[in-house]
Amino acid sequence: MPAPLFLRHDASLGHDTGAHPERAARIPAIERELQARGGLGYEVRDAPEAPVEALLRVHPQSHVDAVRAMCETGGSFDLDTPAGPGSWEAALTGAGAAVAMVEALVAGEAPCGFCALRPPGHHAEPATAMGFCLFNSVAVGARHAIGALGLERVLILDWDVHHGNGTNAAFHASREVLFASIHQSPLYPGTGALSDIGSGEGAGYSLNLPVPPGSGEETFLGLLQHVVAPAARAFEPQLVLVSAGYDAHADDPLAECELTDSSYGALAAGVRDLAGELGVPFGAVLEGGYDLRALSASVAETLAAFAGDGTAPEVDPDAVTERSRAAHAAHWPL
Repeated sequence: MPAPLFLRHDASLGHDTGAHPERAARIPAIERELQARGGLGYEVRDAPEAPVEALLRVHPQSHVDAVRAMCETGGSFDLDTPAGPGSWEAALTGAGAAVAMVEALVAGEAPCGFCALRPPGHHAEPATAMGFCLFNSVAVGARHAIGALGLERVLILDWDVHHGNGTNAAFHASREVLFASIHQSPLYPGTGALSDIGSGEGAGYSLNLPVPPGSGEETFLGLLQHVVAPAARAFEPQLVLVSAGYDAHADDPLAECELTDSSYGALAAGVRDLAGELGVPFGAVLEGGYDLRALSASVAETLAAFAGDGTAPEVDPDAVTERSRAAHAAHWPL
């Protein structure tokens, strides 16, 4: 059995954001925790840079050029999204990690994987850098699986506390990707309403699952078990990807949800078991998470669960889950 795959690159440290919650220290914190736990059986690889053609499956050339120019001159796309000389290589390796992970998973070189790079990506819309994000790495990975590797269906689960507006936009009218987002609402960026189910041919293929402030493990697990999983069984994806943000943790400074370190292990075990039931590989791309202790411990719990440790307790649907089931039941057997 091949080892699970952990992708990283020192270029992540070169993206200088200054006094900012999304800072370079996030990556060494994760890597120290992984080393402290003996590596958890993962093969560690340096990520390559994403080829331009992979970026262009999600982002127009004008966006790629704008990101390159901002990185060369230094500046900020908005109040939250700075870029500088080291940001270009960081963004390319962030997206390149997703591409390399998907290639390894589809080829059977690893049963699962985790990309621990920055900047995050899920707020980057096809033509807009925003919310700390320059390129949408998970979307680039999914589009590479479809456009270059011949897959027809990919599931993306986004458990970051902020709605993955960029990923939602990239696949809003597509049936090739089932996008499910569990996110706090109200909260930045203000998108991801329960009523947003996609558009055109993609109507029904956006599972937006907002949760109120104070939501904890039972709500997140309930949505995974009673909405995402049954929809995924009907969708029959050939690959499962996770936008793995850790800012729904109770200790995170940017939101008000109540997950714990072990909650992420339970969510990851649920993803692992779902992928196992479907008989497909799975992997995650790092998104948010800004308390260094909570981030590093929660990523380690995710890695351990992906590699086979732990179980996800079965939970009954709560009121949030029931509302979500009702909203999406017209399109999926929930």
